[in-house]
Order: sequence, then structure tokens, then C-alpha cells
Amino acid sequence: MGVESVVERTSGPVRAAEPFIALAGVEKTYRMGRLDYPALRGIDLEIGTGELVAIVGPSGSGKTTILNLVTGIDRPTAGTVTVGGKRIDTMSEEELAVWRGGHVGVVFQFFQLLPTLSALENAVLPLDFARRGSKRERFERARRNLALVGLGDKADHLPAELSGGQQQRVAIARALAADPQLIVGDEPTGNLDTGTAA
Repeated sequence: MGVESVVERTSGPVRAAEPFIALAGVEKTYRMGRLDYPALRGIDLEIGTGELVAIVGPSGSGKTTILNLVTGIDRPTAGTVTVGGKRIDTMSEEELAVWRGGHVGVVFQFFQLLPTLSALENAVLPLDFARRGSKRERFERARRNLALVGLGDKADHLPAELSGGQQQRVAIARALAADPQLIVGDEPTGNLDTGTAA
């Protein structure tokens, strides 16, 4: 990895024969002007179904790069990325968009909420993109997810009307929307107090 990241695992299920996430020989180099910056070098990582894994390390160590590769937001310079038995590094952009919509929930470090949409409308977006259920069912599910993160009473508020911690919880509700197989968070509780984060 760039500097040095560490993968921390919780005790989880016994590893199945085929991992849910597998990075093999992954490298990622970013071009910055005339310079190449190697963010990841030869990463091999396997994560089993049901495992909770934290990637920790200093700024610039490649943590976000790994998350972007696992979610198909970015592509490796070399190596393979397999999630749920599918080689996502070989998918087209359209295939990736459809796959992400049906299988991945992402909590971005800076929330990425749409400023002109209410908390409820932001939380329902993944369901709208995936065309899951009727409009009424999608909004009911989004309301349940907002209530789950303690924001049932803020559904009609715009992001600018919410604190940073509340915006982060809307982002978490949005990530849970489509009941994804994979939930990835880039510092998902960084703006929350200890009690709310737990």
C-alpha cells in the first residue's frame, strides 16, 4: 500500500472456500501532472461473507483507494478485483452502475448528499435507481431507515438544515436503502459522537 495500512477483522464466521471480496495483485497508480503516484502495490486481500473489516492507517496510505476499487468506483492499474464471485474490474461502466445499485451501499467520507433534496429524498435515491418496489414502498423503506438512524423527525429537512452528524446519518440510511450485500464506509462515523456511532 502507499504508506502502510492495516486490516483489522472482527471475529466472524469461519472463512468459506471462496471469499466474498478478493483483491489479487492489485496495484493502483495515480497520475499527478507529470508524476506517477503509486497508491497501492501488490495488494492481496480476502474478506469472507459476513466479516466486518476495518482498514486503518495514516492519510495517504491507500484506504480510500481500496474502498473505491471494491465498490467499482475506480479500477486497478493491475491485478483483479472480485466481489460476490464477479470480476468487477472487467465490467463496463454501465454494468458497474447496475451492479452497484443492486449490491453495494456506500457511506462516503463527505456524505455526497444532494443539497436540493430532503433527507427522505436522499435516502430513497438508491431504491429509485434500482426501481425496487412501488414509489410508496420505496418511501416507506427510506422512512424506516431514517428512523433507524434516529432521524425519523428530520425527513423533510434539506442537508443544509442538518448538522454534520445528522447528514452523516442520512448517508448511512441511504447506504442501507437497497439492503445491499456489501456496505462500505469511508470514515462512516467520523462526525458522530461516541454514543450515536455505536
